[in-house]
Amino acid sequence: MSNPPLLKITGLQSGYGDVQVLWGIDLEVPAGQITCIVGSNGAGKSTLLRTISGLVPVGAGQIEFCGKDLTGSSPDTVLSAGIAHVPEGRRLFKGMSIRDNLLIGAYLRRESRADIEHDLEAVYAMFPILKERQQQDATTLSGGEQQMCAIGRGIMSRPNLLMIDELSLGLAPRAVEKLADSLREINRSGLTILLVEQDVVTAFELASQAYVIETGRVGISGETRLLVEDPRVRQAYMGI
Repeated sequence: MSNPPLLKITGLQSGYGDVQVLWGIDLEVPAGQITCIVGSNGAGKSTLLRTISGLVPVGAGQIEFCGKDLTGSSPDTVLSAGIAHVPEGRRLFKGMSIRDNLLIGAYLRRESRADIEHDLEAVYAMFPILKERQQQDATTLSGGEQQMCAIGRGIMSRPNLLMIDELSLGLAPRAVEKLADSLREINRSGLTILLVEQDVVTAFELASQAYVIETGRVGISGETRLLVEDPRVRQAYMGI
């Protein structure tokens, strides 16, 4: 008997006001793996993550995490339940140091200062450049370094699931490579990752399973090792 998924989404509908974006999304994220969501710009990928996070209201359907119903929960409740969201565009706080941006990720935690400092040092070990520049305004970093800081901020909440929206957006290939290596290391440590990514090649190299979203619906899904050979995926998203 297979283990239940960490995150299970059933019949999810959501949108912005009168504009419906998601139309009955079914999706499962297994614990301990990297799952990716791919699709063209405007397909509804970011809206899906924002709905899971409680930033966009649920119109219909269910969001279940660790066996608990999170449908319609507030962003604070979702974060407390163990889901951290690294948003598109990083959204670091201007005028605040790298260190303080990272510590914001731990604002709901009730552990001791020593526990939080221990996790901060773990983030610095993963991304040494952040420790070297920890007093620098986070928004003055390069794009790749800002993404490191945003991922580190997510890790500081000690999540069970890390959701990353558009890992590679606007970044040089070398920066994307370094971030991809970091995500593999984070995943090997036991953290489950849900990755939204327009670059299908990068996403499929990282993830073991994928969902292709087309105009707010799941068009194709399956193991990435099989989807990479699917002519529909190759033609539409990989230019092959």
